[in-house]
Amino acid sequence: MSDGSSLRERLTAAPSLSDPENAEARLADIAEALPKSVRDGPMRALLLGLADHSPFLWQLVSRDPERLVRLADRAPEAASAAIIADQRAAGAPKPGEMVDLEAVGRRLRHNRAEHALLVALADIGGLWPLATVTRALSDFADASVSAAIDAMLRQAADLGRFRLADGQALQDGTGLVVLGLGKLGAHELNYSSDIDLVVFFDPEVASLKEGLEPTPFFSRFAQGVAKLLQERTGEGYVHRVDYRLRPDPGSTPTAMALNSAYTYYETLGQNWERAAFIKARPIAGDIPAGERFLAELRPFIWRKYFDFASIADVHAMKRQIHAVRGHDTIAVAGHDIKLGRGGIREIEFFVQTQQLVFGGRRPALRGRRTIEMLASLTDEGWIDADARDALAAAYDFLRTIEHRLQMVRDEQTQRLPTDPAELESFARFAGFSGLPAFEAVMLQHARAVQARYALLFEAEPDLSSEVGDLVFSGAGDDPGTLKTLQQLGFREPERAVETVRGWHFGRRPAVRSPRAREVLTELVPTLMQALGGTPDPDAALDALDRAFGRMPAAVELLTILRSHDRLRLLFADLLGTAPRLADTVAFSPHVLDAVIDPAFVDPTTDAGQLAEQYRGLVGAPGNHEDFLDRSRDAARQMRFVTGARLLSGILPPSGAGQAFAGIAEAAVATSLAAVAQVFATDHGTVPGGRIVVLGLGRLGSRQLTAESDLDLVVLYDFDPENRTSTGPRPLDAGVAYNRLTQRLVAALTAPTRRGGLYEVDLRLRPGGGQGMIATQFRSFLAYLREEAELWELMALTRARVIAGDPDLAAEITEAIRTVLCAPRDANAVNREVRAMRDLVAREKGDGGDLDLKLAPGGLLDLDFLAQALVLGQAGHHPGLVGLDAPTLLPAAAGQGLLPMDAADRLVSAYRLFDDVHHWQRLMVEGAPTDVSPVALARLAAASGLPDARALTAQLAVERREVRAIFEGLLS
Repeated sequence: MSDGSSLRERLTAAPSLSDPENAEARLADIAEALPKSVRDGPMRALLLGLADHSPFLWQLVSRDPERLVRLADRAPEAASAAIIADQRAAGAPKPGEMVDLEAVGRRLRHNRAEHALLVALADIGGLWPLATVTRALSDFADASVSAAIDAMLRQAADLGRFRLADGQALQDGTGLVVLGLGKLGAHELNYSSDIDLVVFFDPEVASLKEGLEPTPFFSRFAQGVAKLLQERTGEGYVHRVDYRLRPDPGSTPTAMALNSAYTYYETLGQNWERAAFIKARPIAGDIPAGERFLAELRPFIWRKYFDFASIADVHAMKRQIHAVRGHDTIAVAGHDIKLGRGGIREIEFFVQTQQLVFGGRRPALRGRRTIEMLASLTDEGWIDADARDALAAAYDFLRTIEHRLQMVRDEQTQRLPTDPAELESFARFAGFSGLPAFEAVMLQHARAVQARYALLFEAEPDLSSEVGDLVFSGAGDDPGTLKTLQQLGFREPERAVETVRGWHFGRRPAVRSPRAREVLTELVPTLMQALGGTPDPDAALDALDRAFGRMPAAVELLTILRSHDRLRLLFADLLGTAPRLADTVAFSPHVLDAVIDPAFVDPTTDAGQLAEQYRGLVGAPGNHEDFLDRSRDAARQMRFVTGARLLSGILPPSGAGQAFAGIAEAAVATSLAAVAQVFATDHGTVPGGRIVVLGLGRLGSRQLTAESDLDLVVLYDFDPENRTSTGPRPLDAGVAYNRLTQRLVAALTAPTRRGGLYEVDLRLRPGGGQGMIATQFRSFLAYLREEAELWELMALTRARVIAGDPDLAAEITEAIRTVLCAPRDANAVNREVRAMRDLVAREKGDGGDLDLKLAPGGLLDLDFLAQALVLGQAGHHPGLVGLDAPTLLPAAAGQGLLPMDAADRLVSAYRLFDDVHHWQRLMVEGAPTDVSPVALARLAAASGLPDARALTAQLAVERREVRAIFEGLLS
C-alpha cells in the first residue's frame, strides 16, 4: 500500500548503465528544466537509465520536463488515479456542448503519454509490484474505452441517431455491451498491449432512430471507437484495438446481437474461446447487461463434468505454436518470452486448461487472474506448492521482462534482442549487472516452466514438429504459420489460414460438431503438410473446403485421416489431382478402407471377377430402396478403387477402362435382375419372354472412363402366341418390357440418399430418341437389314451384350456379326464415313487442342477409321469384328488393308490420346479441356513426358499425323 510519499522519495531501483557518458549528456540537455530535487538522488539514476535504454520513455521526459516534475512530486497511486479519472471523463462534453472527437482524441492521447511515463517510473523504480502495474494499465484502458464510447454515443445523440434519456448516465441502459478479454479482462494488461474487445448489443433495448438497423449502426459505432483509440498523430496513440476474438471474425460484423452471440457460443464455441472467456469482463457500455450475458454463458465456459478432452484440444493449439519440441536448452538471444518454450503462454495454458477441466465442478477455479488461480489450484489439490511457487515466480519475472521490452520503443513485442550488444544493454535495463546474470535467471525460470508444462501436456505427439508453426486457432494470423505455409508451397498463405480458421468457426457444416473440431485441431498440421506435397496446395485446400461444404459430417473422414499417414497422403493427392475421387471420399469415407487392404495392389480387370466383387458388396438388400442405396455404394467404392489404382500407377489407363466397364456391366446386370424380380411380383412374367441389354460406345469396347455415360440398347423377345404376362396385373409383352426398361433406367439413374449411379443414354436404339425405349428382337433385326443408316451400323461395331438372357444374347451377337459382315462397297463406306465426320465437325466443332475426342486427328477420327474398316472389309475379313480400335488397326494392316507403318503410328497415337483422355476424365472437373497448368503438368507426367509443353507438342504432332492418314485412307 502507498504511504503517501512522492514518487521521487520512494524510488529504490534504477537500471544499470551501458553507456554512462551518452546518458549524462542527454540528461544535461534538460537539466535546467528540472528542479534539483528531481534531477538528483535516486531520481537521477532512474533518469540516466531511461536516457540510456529507452528512446520512448526518454522522449516522453525530454518533450515535456514539466510533466516529469508533476509526476515526481506526487504519490504514484494518487497520480495514477487522477489521470485515470480524467481519462474516463474525457469523452463526455459539458452540458449543452456538441462533442468534438478531435479534442477528445487529443486529451486521450495526452493522458496516455502521462500515464505510460508514470507506470514506467513506478515499475522501473521498484515502487510497484507486477500486480499493481498491470492493474493500473488495465484500469487506464477501461477508462479509455469508456471515454471513447461516451464520445461516440454523444455524437450519435447529437446527430439524432441515438436517443438518450434525460438525466441518464451516457452508457446506462443502452443495450450496448463491451467486454474486455485476455489480459485486459483479467486486469493483467501489459505495458504496450493491444486491448481485446468484443462488442454486443441488445436490439430490443437500444434506443435507435426509427428505421435505423442496429447491426450496421453498432458495427460502425465500434469501428469509430477503435479509430478514436488507435489513430496515431504526433502525440502518439491511446490503444491498439483488436476485435478478432468475436465469434467468427472473418464473416461477422464488428458488433453482434447478444442473442446471435449466445447461439454461436452454445452451438459452435471452441475450447480456445472458452479459455478466452475465463477472463472476460464487462468494461464499458451497459455493465449489468454484460454481467447477465456472461452469467448466461457460464454453461458454455464451465462444463458440468470434468472436461479432460479440453487438455488435448488446448494443448493441440499450443503444440501448433512450436516447430520443435523437447529441447532442454532455451537460447536467450531472440527468444520469445511469451510464445517460446518456458514462456508466459505456457504458464497461462497450464492454468487455463486446468480451469476448463475442473472449473465446472470447482467454482473456486473460475477466477480471471493467473497468480490467484495458481494458488487456487494448490488449495484445491490439483498442483503442489512447489509448482505454484515456481510458476508464480516465473510469471512475475517474465511479465516484468515483457514490460521492459515494450518500454524500449513502445512496441508490442515479446522477443529478446538477437544482437549481443543490444541484448547486453537490455539486460542492464532489466536491472541486471550484465548479460550473464540475466541469462542465468532467464534460463532458470524458463526451464522451471517447461518442466511443469511438460508434465501436464507433453505425452501427446507433436503433429507439427516436422514442418514448423501451424497455428489456426484464435483470430489472428501467426507470422510463423504464414512462413510455414509458404515453405509448404501455398501461394496464398493468408487465404489458407482464413480457410482453416473458418472450419474452426463452423463455417462448413461438416466440421461444426465438437468432436469434428477436436479431431480437426489435431489433424490440421499434418493435413496441411500433406496438401503441401501436392502440385497445387491452394487448389487442393479449396477442394477440401468445398467438400466440407457439401458433406453432412466429417468426423469419420477426419478420424481415418488422423490414423493413417498413407491415406492422408493419398487423400491430399486426390484433392489436388483427382477432385472427383476426393468427392467420393468426402461422401463415403469408408471407401478408403479398400486402399489399405492388401488386395489394393493386386487389381483385376476380369468382368466376371468384378461382377462377383460387386454382388458381394451389394449383399442381400432388405427391399428395393435398400438395393438402390447398396448398388450406389458398391459402384462408388469400386470406381474409387479403380481411379486410385490408376492414380497410383497400379493400373494403366487401358486397364482402368476395362475395370470401369466391368463395374458398369455388373451394375447393369445386377440392376436388371433386381428390377425384374420386383416387376414380376406386380405383373408376373411373359411366357417365353427374354431380355438383354447391349452396351455400345466405350462401354461396348471396354474403354469406359471414370465419368463416361452408359450407351445402352434394350432388346426383348417372347412367344408371339402368348404375349400377356402372368401376374396379378397382367400386361401386354411390349408394354411389359418397356415398363421394365423404364424401371431399369430409373434404377441406374435415380438419385437416392446415397447419390447417383450412372447417366444412361438410350439414343442409339432403332429410331433414336423417338418411340419405345425397348425394342423387340425381330423388329431390331428387320430394322438393321432394311432401315439402319450407316452411322447406326458404325455404332454397332462396338456393341456387345452386357446383361440378360444368355440364349438371346448369343442370337443377338450372331445377328450383329452377320449384319456387320454383309458385303459393302469399301469406297462408298469410306466416303460416307468421311461425310459423317465432316458433319460432326460442322455441328459440334471441337474444344481445341486438348479436346482429344473431337479435335481433328483425335480419337473420333481413329474410331471412325476403325469402324470404316469393319463395315467396308468385314465381309472379306470377318476377324475384324469385335475388336477395339488399337487391336483392329494392326489386324487390318496384317490383312493388307492399310500400311503397317501407318497402323503403328495410328496405334501409338490412339494409346497416347486414350491414356490422356482417361487422365482428363479422372483429374479435371468440368469440361476435360479446362485444364489448369498444374493439372496439365500432371497429365504430362502421367503420360511419361517431361512437362506440359512437351505434352501439348506431342499431341499436336500425333494429331497431324493421324489426320493425314485419315484423309489419305478415306479420300
